[in-house]
Amino acid sequence: MSSKWELKEHSVGELTTTVSGDTWKKAQNKAFKKLAKNVELPGFRKGQAPESLIKKHISTQSILMEAVEEVAGKALMDGVEEHDLQLVARPQLDFDGIDEEKVDFKFIITVKPEVTLGEYKNLDVKKADASVTDEDVAAEVTRLQERYAELVVKEDGAVEEKDTAVIDFEGFKDGVAFEGGKGENYPLEIGSGSFIPGFEEQLIGMKAEETREIKVTFPENYQAADLAGQEATFKVTVHEIKTKELPAADDELIKQAEMKDIETLDAFKEHTKEELKKQKENKAEEDFTNELLTKVVDNASVDVPQVMIDEETDNMYHDFAQRLQSQGFGLEQYLQITGMSEESIRNEMAKDADKKVTVRLVLEAIADAEKLEVSEKEIEEEMESISKMYNMEIDKIKQMVSNDAVSYDLRMRKALELIKESAGK
Repeated sequence: MSSKWELKEHSVGELTTTVSGDTWKKAQNKAFKKLAKNVELPGFRKGQAPESLIKKHISTQSILMEAVEEVAGKALMDGVEEHDLQLVARPQLDFDGIDEEKVDFKFIITVKPEVTLGEYKNLDVKKADASVTDEDVAAEVTRLQERYAELVVKEDGAVEEKDTAVIDFEGFKDGVAFEGGKGENYPLEIGSGSFIPGFEEQLIGMKAEETREIKVTFPENYQAADLAGQEATFKVTVHEIKTKELPAADDELIKQAEMKDIETLDAFKEHTKEELKKQKENKAEEDFTNELLTKVVDNASVDVPQVMIDEETDNMYHDFAQRLQSQGFGLEQYLQITGMSEESIRNEMAKDADKKVTVRLVLEAIADAEKLEVSEKEIEEEMESISKMYNMEIDKIKQMVSNDAVSYDLRMRKALELIKESAGK
C-alpha cells in the first residue's frame, strides 16, 4: 500500500492512498460477517441463515462502508508514518472512489506548520534596571499616610488637586436635564478619575458656595447610548472643600497599620525596599522576556493553522470558566453581570491564543535547530520540584503529569533560556 502527500495552503494537505487486493477482500469478508450477525430471516436464528440467503439482504454498499471502517485507520497511520507527518487536528476522510476491487482514500490533514527562523541569538534587548531608590520607598510611606489620612474642612482657599469637593450637580443636554445626571452633596476627590473626563479638572479653583457651568463631552463608549459622544453642560455648586490631613510618618503610624512583624518605621522601610525590589525584578524579567519573544517571533515566519488557534482558545476558555467556578461564580452568571457573550469573550481570547501558539511553535523550532535534549535526570528533578511546590507525593504527581509533558516544558524552557542568555551582548 503506497500513498501520496500533497501540501496545500495554511498547513492543510491531502493524503491519498489506495487499498486493494487481498487486504481489501479480507476487509469486505470481515465486514460481511459482522453485518450478517444482525440479519434475522424467518425460520432461522439471528445470524444463522445460510450465507447465500443473507447476502440477498445485505447491500454491497453496506459491506463496502463497513469494510472502510476496517482499513481506514491503518491506511491513515501508514501514510502518516511514510511521509513523517505531524498532525495537529483530527483528519477528515473522503473517497476518490470505492468498489469491490479497491478503495481510494483521501484524507484532509492539518499538519504542524513549518517555521522559518530568523535571528534569535544576540538580540539587542536589555533588562531594565530594578534598583529601588529612596524616593520609591518615600512614595510608599506617603501612600501609607494617605491610607490613614483624615479629611478636614478647608476654611479658606479653593479646590485643588487631591481635595475632596462636596458638590451638587445637574447635567443638561441641549438645555434639557437628562436622567441620572443629578446628585446632591456628592463627595468627589479631584484627580480620582471617577467622573467624565474633563469634569474634575474644571472644579479646580472653585471656592465654597460657588456655582459654575462645566462643559464636557461623554466618551464614545459611554454606557448610556443616547449620551455617548455627546456634549453636555453641568451646573455645579461647591458646598464644602475638604483636604487630606496626613498623619506623621513615625512608629505610631506603623503600629496603627497593624502589619505582621513590622512595628517601626525603619522596619517598614526595609520591608518595603525588599518588596519593591522583588516587584521591580519580576516586572523587569517579564518585560525582558516579552520583548525578546516579540522580536524572535517577528524575525520568524510561520503560518499558524486556524485549528490550532481554535484549540488554544478552547483551552483558555475552559481554564477561564474553571477559575470563575473556583471563585464561586458560574459562567452564565458572569455573562449576565458583564453583559458579554461567549462569542465576544472567545474573540478576545483568540488574539492571545494566536500569539501563544506562534511563540510555542517558534520555541519548538529553536529547540530543534539547537538540538536541545532533556535527560531522564532532569525530568526526575522537575517532578520532585513540582511535588514540593504542590506539597504532594511524587508518585501522585507522576500519575497526573506524564514524562513527555515535563520533557516538553523543560525543552521549551531551555530554548527560552538560550535566547535570554545571548541577548544584550
